[in-house]
Amino acid sequence: MRALIVGCGDVGCRLALRLMARGIAVTGVVRSPSSAAALERLGIAALTADVDADVIADLPAVDWLFHFAPPPETGEADPRLIGTLAALDAPPLRLVYLSTSAVYGDCAGRWIDESESLKPKSARGHRRLDAERTALAYAAREGIAAMILRVPGIYGPGRLPLQRLTSGAPLVQRDQSPYTNRIHADDLAAAAQRVAELGMAGAAYNVSDGQPTTMTDYFLRCAALLGVPPPIEQPLEEAMKTMSPMLKSFLEESKRLSNRRLVEELGWRPQYPSLDAGLPASLAPDRVVQAFTGAA
Repeated sequence: MRALIVGCGDVGCRLALRLMARGIAVTGVVRSPSSAAALERLGIAALTADVDADVIADLPAVDWLFHFAPPPETGEADPRLIGTLAALDAPPLRLVYLSTSAVYGDCAGRWIDESESLKPKSARGHRRLDAERTALAYAAREGIAAMILRVPGIYGPGRLPLQRLTSGAPLVQRDQSPYTNRIHADDLAAAAQRVAELGMAGAAYNVSDGQPTTMTDYFLRCAALLGVPPPIEQPLEEAMKTMSPMLKSFLEESKRLSNRRLVEELGWRPQYPSLDAGLPASLAPDRVVQAFTGAA
């Protein structure tokens, strides 16, 4: 068995280590020599390629392809996915594309599952929806199985928002903060493996811990864990003025993601089923973070 992970960053490396433990040969595609060196420190075979090139260098034939590289930050499509698929020596047997829950748009805080209509609100959501359709069309054309992971905010080692918490930026007043969803990086890697193994061709899977909370609640929990003073809270309209486009998109798209399909159909269980479990574990020494930071 051979697997290729395009965009093999933090989550990709966690997946690679899981696959390698099963005896699967893994190659991670990265853009920079420094990222390649991080993969090599973990024992992962690295292939350096520019996924923004007009023509991507030939990619090896594999059984499983995981496309984790995000689309560019502009445009309406995902040329990185299109280029990757064109560069393959042969179609994989199974393709797993990492998308985003932003394809659902704003759901006014309702619980939703994968049957929810796709009405992206942000440009990021529109690009991901186009990429989902590209992946599924390629699979239909080549006669292979493609599955979609719809992922909310990712947290874990090296991902806690210390810089924002100490920047003085305000939070949304807690009674006005919309619902957001999260998944621990290790649980996302485990879900990607399970979907590659057992996922139904053409299916999408929400990958969430199933315990939605608000962004304000998340930041306040992180502040307490990291021992920093909690930021001030402001009304939603005021706080939005200081936020990045990414944070704004989370706050403008309130929803609660059901992970029932992933749990009931594929038997996946999160190791960190809530922030109570996942946040403290995010402070433990982590070999993937150490590999990317060059720590011993």
